[in-house]
Amino acid sequence: MSRFFKTPFTLSTVAAIALVALIIGVLAGRIFAPTSTSANANAPASSNRVDVIVKATDSQFWQAMLAGAQAAGKDWGIQVGLFGATSEADVSAQLGLVENSMSRNVKAIVLAASSSQALNGVIERARSQNIKVITVDTKVTTSSDGFIGTDNNKAGAQAADRLGEQLQKKGVTSGKILIESSVAGVQTIVDRDSGFQVELKTRFPGLQVTAHRYNNNDTPTALSQTNDVLSANSNLVGIYADNNVSADGVAQSLQENKAQDRIVAVGFDSDPQEIGALKNGTLKALVVQNPYYFGYQGVVSAAMSASGRFAPPSLDPGAVLVALDNMNTPAVQKLLNPPTTKGGA
Repeated sequence: MSRFFKTPFTLSTVAAIALVALIIGVLAGRIFAPTSTSANANAPASSNRVDVIVKATDSQFWQAMLAGAQAAGKDWGIQVGLFGATSEADVSAQLGLVENSMSRNVKAIVLAASSSQALNGVIERARSQNIKVITVDTKVTTSSDGFIGTDNNKAGAQAADRLGEQLQKKGVTSGKILIESSVAGVQTIVDRDSGFQVELKTRFPGLQVTAHRYNNNDTPTALSQTNDVLSANSNLVGIYADNNVSADGVAQSLQENKAQDRIVAVGFDSDPQEIGALKNGTLKALVVQNPYYFGYQGVVSAAMSASGRFAPPSLDPGAVLVALDNMNTPAVQKLLNPPTTKGGA
């Protein structure tokens, strides 16, 4: 039977905490003149502006985060700019977006960094100019004014628990496991994969990760890599895909090879393709985060920091394990089908 695994907060407590934080956050919002949000890179400069910069605007996950940020701006009268690169692998484009925000003399930046190290310099320059920086989703190795994101070690462990338990139900206690990853060197992915591997080794020692592939956040590459591993390993029994792009490629490969009944595959995050694969049984579970919360609370925390009020140094809404038996519940449906919007380039 599917269940919600231990997370820092339940969905109900996340809602309560967010409400309390937002009540406090309205005080910060009052320092800004009530204006509409903007997804236009040519929006006028404003010293009362918060820019939100995601890794890329081409996936539901980041579009949900932008929608949350946009909603916070409307709710609390904060001018919000919405931006993202066209690809998560394009770190230089994201660096340019941060520099553009600095040139507009924004009050704060909410940043989902595409690299844990490569943006350190520009973050430090922004903060030296008294621009507050709230990092989201991925921790960076320099200081910021707050972080909002999932404990990815715990979330990866949730995926390992589900994969191992599903294999046990099939009577499988040993075999090879593939980890299909997005981008190498990003701390979010490093932690997510490490949490998976540690938990798998601890609870299911007969299951061994023997292949670990990086697809540079490209679904066709993930498809090709999964095809290759399936062809070369007749005793492959499970696959862990650590983001939605990876899971989309894995699901397509399993369907094309008619291996969805033989291989237990668990994905991360959600998009329409993943949800379809969960419904038809190709993916046995998804570990789902709350990017809408990332964006909403990111803007509130940025406004609080910019106004000199105390914002929590770290917030984690937790991750939820979604399977066939809970995916249609109202709470999970909100996670699977969040509002979305696209930012400017």
